[in-house]
Amino acid sequence: MAGGRHHLQIPGPTNVPDRVLRAIAAPTIDHRGPAFAALALDLLERLKPVFGTGGPVIIYPSSGTGAWEAALVNTLSPGDRVLACETGHFATLWRDMAERLGLPVEFLPGDWRHGADPDAIAERLAADPAHEIKAVMVVHNETSTGVRSRVPEVRAALDRAGHPALLLVDTISSLGSMDYRHDAWGADVTVGCSQKGLMLPPGLGLNAVSEKALEASRSARLPRSYWDWEPILAANRDGFYPYTPPTNLLYGLREALTMLEEEGLPAVFARHDRHAEATRAAVRAWGLEVLCADPREYSSSLTAVLLPEPHDADKVRRIILERFDMSLGTGLGRLAGRVFRIGHLGRFDDLSLAGTLAGVELGLAAAGVPIERGGVTAALSVLERA
Repeated sequence: MAGGRHHLQIPGPTNVPDRVLRAIAAPTIDHRGPAFAALALDLLERLKPVFGTGGPVIIYPSSGTGAWEAALVNTLSPGDRVLACETGHFATLWRDMAERLGLPVEFLPGDWRHGADPDAIAERLAADPAHEIKAVMVVHNETSTGVRSRVPEVRAALDRAGHPALLLVDTISSLGSMDYRHDAWGADVTVGCSQKGLMLPPGLGLNAVSEKALEASRSARLPRSYWDWEPILAANRDGFYPYTPPTNLLYGLREALTMLEEEGLPAVFARHDRHAEATRAAVRAWGLEVLCADPREYSSSLTAVLLPEPHDADKVRRIILERFDMSLGTGLGRLAGRVFRIGHLGRFDDLSLAGTLAGVELGLAAAGVPIERGGVTAALSVLERA
């Protein structure tokens, strides 16, 4: 293995910028003192534009999975029916969690190559005049497939059906990387986490919450203690927590938000769009297939590449790791061995993308996958035009 740094090109956790690492390394302070209160109040306000909301954002010491659970237990009661969409591995895991919590879930089937189907959602909600369905769960950007669900169209489907169900949206791999608007798109709970577009290590789970969701939480009866919004929001009013907060990760979040603000969110989103387009150009030039089948639903955070039979995507990943010290995302669930995933989110620039795609092209050739050379050149053409 040649010298140099490891290239982490999985779709999260992403590379943590040096200035964020340095911020995390600052001395811990008293989490009951005024300095911490000032830090927390600042962060809770500065997170709102990232979600596109004027409402409260809750920060948990947790993974994104914890933030999933918080979205469910704060808004629903045992036996409440939930409508979810089979868009990939993580949509399936969120469905499984809801079922373990005692929520019957209707899972609209999907092929893992398309996002949530707004028409199918509207049709199912129109067939529920008694409003037994209490929530609709949608993954905005499915990390396992590189497919984006059209959340504004899902919101329109609820409105068209005149249905009062809550809209719960997972933005774990899109927050801070792709345009998302909690308020304007009518989401009730938006779930996020720290280790992807926010450029931090794992450890922070996030909920952005609508007034309708807060109202639902007052009568929801699923058991909750650690995840309960009410005591957190009450303590947050003064900048504190009802338990020990992750102070050093909050230092890192402050620096990450500063970086996003310096670049400007529209520029951040445009950069991710550009890198995603360049990556897809490379995939097509190689003669391979992007897993996402609908151009309206392309992810800007990652690209999942489908290999032709009988080639093993995990063999390609292994060769690239061994020869070039670069990690790519594995295929998950039904896609195991069939796809590899190129992460292009977080702190990432044109030269980093060019190097990543060069490593992928070399690795595909070394693995014996029949490709046309020129993927990197095709990607560079996209970057030059931009």
